[in-house]
Amino acid sequence: MTETAIKTDGDGFLLDRGDWSEEVMYELAQKDGFELTDEHVKYILSAREIYEEEGTVPPLRNFAKFHGMDRKAGPLNELFGGGPMKKIAKYGGLPKPTGCV
Repeated sequence: MTETAIKTDGDGFLLDRGDWSEEVMYELAQKDGFELTDEHVKYILSAREIYEEEGTVPPLRNFAKFHGMDRKAGPLNELFGGGPMKKIAKYGGLPKPTGCV
């Protein structure tokens, strides 16, 4: 899939979740000037698994707790910058999260 074939909304989220692949994940991040490391990918894939099981993007507090962090999710905020769940969902091809991101 080429960059031009990736259809996104105004915020850069995939319009069709079926278009997601790891290649697309890297392209979405690159468009934002964001470089993904293996640690970023670990959290993105984890959120995708949770989404597949629960049908919703997990709230940041729950996601942090799932990964053994306190509810403020300091490590995720440091790794992803502000709004970590928004980036995790975006690069993971998931719907835009609502609430605490």
